Amino acid sequence: MKHEDLLQRITINPNICFGKPCIKGRRIWVSLILDFLAGGMSVEDLMKEYDLEREDILACIAYGA
Repeated sequence: MKHEDLLQRITINPNICFGKPCIKGRRIWVSLILDFLAGGMSVEDLMKEYDLEREDILACIAYGA
């Protein structure tokens, strides 16, 4: 999946989560996912815990980059 396609999975809406970048259709902050990854949580655990797709997590990483 291309970088631009991944970024389509991230939304910023001033009326949702105080305008923080979130995974599209969710109220899960990009920064939260990045914090969990930095803390050692695995992609698989995040997928299970938050019912996410691998591309959602890759989108968070791409946004952070």
